[in-house]
Amino acid sequence: MSWEITFVFALIGIASILFASGRVRLDIVALLVVLALALSGVLTVREALAGFGDPVVILVAGLLVLGEALTRTGVAYSIGQWVTRVGGDGETRLIVLLMIVAGVLGSVMSSTAIVAVFIPVVLNIASKTNLNPSRLLIPMSYAALISGMLTLIATTPNLVVSEELSNAGYKSFSFFSFTPIGLGVLIAAVAFMALIGRHLLPGERVVAPQNQARGFRDLMAEYGVDSLARQFRVPSSSPLAGKSLTQAELGTRFGTWVALVERQEGRGGVVTPAPGREFEIHPGDLIALMASDDAAHRLASELGIEPVAIEDAHLDRWARDVGLATVLIHPESGITGRTVREAELRSRYGTLVLGVRHKGEVLGDFLNHPLESGDAMLVLGSWQHIGDLQTQTHDFVVLTLPIEMEQVAPARKRAPVALAILAGMVLLSALEIVPVVVAVLIAALATVFTRCLTMDDAYRAIHWSSLVLIAGMLPIAGALKKTGGVDLLVEGLNTSMGDYGPYAMMTALFFISAGLGLFLSNTATAVLMAPIAIGAAQAMGVSPYAFAMTVAIAASAAFATPVSTPVVTLVVEPGHYRFMDFVKVGSPMVLITWVVTMLLTPLVFPY
Repeated sequence: MSWEITFVFALIGIASILFASGRVRLDIVALLVVLALALSGVLTVREALAGFGDPVVILVAGLLVLGEALTRTGVAYSIGQWVTRVGGDGETRLIVLLMIVAGVLGSVMSSTAIVAVFIPVVLNIASKTNLNPSRLLIPMSYAALISGMLTLIATTPNLVVSEELSNAGYKSFSFFSFTPIGLGVLIAAVAFMALIGRHLLPGERVVAPQNQARGFRDLMAEYGVDSLARQFRVPSSSPLAGKSLTQAELGTRFGTWVALVERQEGRGGVVTPAPGREFEIHPGDLIALMASDDAAHRLASELGIEPVAIEDAHLDRWARDVGLATVLIHPESGITGRTVREAELRSRYGTLVLGVRHKGEVLGDFLNHPLESGDAMLVLGSWQHIGDLQTQTHDFVVLTLPIEMEQVAPARKRAPVALAILAGMVLLSALEIVPVVVAVLIAALATVFTRCLTMDDAYRAIHWSSLVLIAGMLPIAGALKKTGGVDLLVEGLNTSMGDYGPYAMMTALFFISAGLGLFLSNTATAVLMAPIAIGAAQAMGVSPYAFAMTVAIAASAAFATPVSTPVVTLVVEPGHYRFMDFVKVGSPMVLITWVVTMLLTPLVFPY
């Protein structure tokens, strides 16, 4: 075995350890892989950087933009609301309906986005029916995972495997090549969850009735900030009048922060939620802020501002302009590891953090708490900014909105346009009128031309760290082939499994891929295993399509742990799950996926 093969295997091992540790960002690991391959001379610089120009990267970027358009125009949320209306209060019926809808919708948009959109829908259903949300969220997230098995564009591993087939001189998978197997897995998974799996889910079926109409006061009480809310009027004699918030130094001097300012202009009042640092305070302004009893007393005595009780009339008036929401930190969010101060949500998203819950507990000094995946925040801002948070599905999941939002009518006029663009993309791809990457690019640009979203929105929708991860890991496959690593691994597989036939080889490929997927990203798993699967088929003298399909399906079968994919990780906090809940329910799901793959794949893609 040459030093180049040893180096590539060692590099894969180190990258796998870093991926599994969670201590280093995945995109940084991918960039380190690129540098190692280039500096070692195993690949030329052009070969090491080739992943950044791969069609797969462009495809994923375009699909993220299209998914953002479906979210911004309310298509995904409207479907969720339809589930709420027709699902009734039967647990089995809701599980079946949620799984089917999440699976089908996720076949044409990001499965992570589907989970982010459906979490508040499920929580709303649970609140209205008194069903336990922990018995609905796992089935929904598993269906979103399975959605990646339904179409070529549903998840990145499918694109990676298809591209590897093309690189090996074979015809790529078509748009619906995955559908028969994925549909079989979805049907089997729905049947399992309805008949057996729901009995393995944690918690009682029915929980105590909860207050459905949760308003501003309810959410503030949940985060322990209701007792801190104060309101003051600024008289002309106050030293605050004419000063900006920066000059006023309310935070540094009194340990308080301004939530909103109401100013009388003409016949009505103008409310400014989460005002910026340069906002200037005028005489007569009403200032709502968060302050302890001692700080409130000092504010009144030292600054000469007049306390005003916060009454329901104030809340009703503010509700037209001021939004409130509870927001979950996404596992791949760019603000994880930063404190609330460092995250600068006010300047980046126009929202103010009023409180934080960490592992279910309300934090006191939350401003200096390093935010972690699964932390929940209570945020305040304009309804527009709260709505914008709902579209930032790779950073946040909006869990709860107050009943006051019903006074605000969201704009959904372009939903039919977004649906027409989606249908056009599917037709262009399915009928092979243009290559899939071209169809996706046409659809992405169409969402901008038709004003479903702006170009700035499109750029924000692209999860750049995910693209770097994909582009950085793609050269690994080239390094394995160039150094002879693929041949070595194929020889080992053939020696151990070749005599037992293609079914045994498919089984080995499935469980190796599924096992790697528990620790690596599904993209990295597909990059590593696709050339091995194709090489194994060539060595056995059979068609590579069944083996390649097996790897793609197995890469999306990360059911057994909550940490292997954001699709599953997102439901841990709102569902109050433990690690073993996923092992108990997810392990049978892996076996079911394997059985369906073994039965259907050879029928669709004969050896």
